[in-house]
Amino acid sequence: QVIKGIFRGAKRGVMTSKQGRNFYKGNRTGSMGQHTKHGNYVVDLNKVRTYVVPDLSSCELQAYVSHRSDKFKIDPPKPELFAKDS
Repeated sequence: QVIKGIFRGAKRGVMTSKQGRNFYKGNRTGSMGQHTKHGNYVVDLNKVRTYVVPDLSSCELQAYVSHRSDKFKIDPPKPELFAKDS
């Protein structure tokens, strides 16, 4: 009895995708559609994640920038730098 209990407990561990029969661990992303019998995948738009972003035009918060950072300005690159010598 004791040996059986140790053996059963030893089997318990982290389940990987290579263990178990007909077991697919997945990566917790969920399905966005379904497979057809021809091997194609049909996306169901009701399952696709959409994120609603509020209008932040009147928001007074701004990105944090340290006051200790140096002030500098980078000019955009000039097209002459990218021209090939021919």
